[in-house]
Amino acid sequence: MRHRNVTKKLDREKAPRQAMLENLATSLFLYEKIQTTEAKAKTVKPIAEKMITRAKVKSVHNKQQLSRVIPDKKAVQKLLDVLGPRYKERNGGYCRIIKIGPRLGDGAQMVQIELV
Repeated sequence: MRHRNVTKKLDREKAPRQAMLENLATSLFLYEKIQTTEAKAKTVKPIAEKMITRAKVKSVHNKQQLSRVIPDKKAVQKLLDVLGPRYKERNGGYCRIIKIGPRLGDGAQMVQIELV
């Protein structure tokens, strides 16, 4: 039983799930708006918000910590140069999830996750 386990598994093993979430977060930072399923969006939202909070203070340590989670160097630079200063005065709530409707193929609930 999964008592008090918060992480959603999304029908994947640990390594593929972690890679998928890293890629979703990278795409979110590069394009600032992506479409995905509701479960994936709810799972990637806390990760993205923690990365933006860390990017508020531009330092070598924070850049290294961001690079551990986000593999793309352009996304890390955009976080530190653009997104961090943009949300300097905001105390959280950087992402918004908007429901789009069911996907045609399998009826999965699709959402759009975007930066506020």
